[in-house]
Amino acid sequence: MPLLARSVQTPLHIEVRRGAVADLGKILADGRISSGGEVAVVVGPGLGEKVVDLLRPSLTSAEIFVTGGGTLDAALELSNKLRSGHFDAVVGIGGGKTVDTAKYAASRWGLPMVSVATSLANDGIASPVASLINDGIKGSYGVHIPFGVVVDLDFVENGPELVNRAGIGDVISNISALADWELARQVRGEPVDGLAASLARMGAEAVLTMPGDMSDDAFVTVLAEALISSGLAMAVCGSSRPSSGGCHEIMHAIDSLYPATASHGELAGMGALFCTFLRGDERRLKQMSDCLARHQLPRTPSDVGLDADQFVQVIEFAPRTRPDRYTILEHLAMTPEQTRQKLAEYNDVIASL
Repeated sequence: MPLLARSVQTPLHIEVRRGAVADLGKILADGRISSGGEVAVVVGPGLGEKVVDLLRPSLTSAEIFVTGGGTLDAALELSNKLRSGHFDAVVGIGGGKTVDTAKYAASRWGLPMVSVATSLANDGIASPVASLINDGIKGSYGVHIPFGVVVDLDFVENGPELVNRAGIGDVISNISALADWELARQVRGEPVDGLAASLARMGAEAVLTMPGDMSDDAFVTVLAEALISSGLAMAVCGSSRPSSGGCHEIMHAIDSLYPATASHGELAGMGALFCTFLRGDERRLKQMSDCLARHQLPRTPSDVGLDADQFVQVIEFAPRTRPDRYTILEHLAMTPEQTRQKLAEYNDVIASL
């Protein structure tokens, strides 16, 4: 008899609303994650005191850990601290660095992890991946998908607008990543997971056409849910394939060659736009360009401070960041001179849109 269904790992609880951090004790109890609130709460140095003050009334038994976050060493240090305690779960509250540090540390000891996002910079809030820096190089580490995902719109609203807007670039880059996945299927026979592709595409399409901006709760909610959907897409197929193609190869290459140039989401969005141009998809190019421009996100290398020579180096280096991945960059295998010519054409086209 053929297999008629499959099991998919998803968070037990997903909540996007205002006041979620203050209600975390009830959320954990209702989600059957921790009835008594005996959890390890991981926060970054920037949020520390404010978060603790909000949490205490509902999580009197919680132990607070402050982490600089973002590095493998910080995650290992946190995991050693967790080992000495007895916790129902680990709750990571903050931006991507804090959440990824908590995800990795919790997975080391098989503890349930709850992701509480206070910014919407990228889809790591719900993904089975922790992006951490090791010896100066950012790497992706497989972890268990969060048992719960909570987005507090109060914190998002009061956070750095540019950080939150960057999540828009990360979400719409799914469109380019999915086109690369289809290309890999056509050229190399790589299987495409239809459910994962659908989850990644739905969120991207919603953000691409959604009116409003980061000051609008309706738009922010759609963005948060799109980022969560993107994370679930990765969990469904067991890899980052539905959300990471040539766009993320470019992003990782820039991170490696020119660190601190721009954020993950900003670079992913710009990389996706360039890859879409290379495919000759004029309709998608205009849609994505309009969306990035509307939300004041970078569209060209010069927008993030890279000149033509630097970007040529980025494109040459990009395939090395994901040696097993086949994207439009590997397909075209451009020489430096061809890349330079394509970049000049790209800049002219974007300026005309």
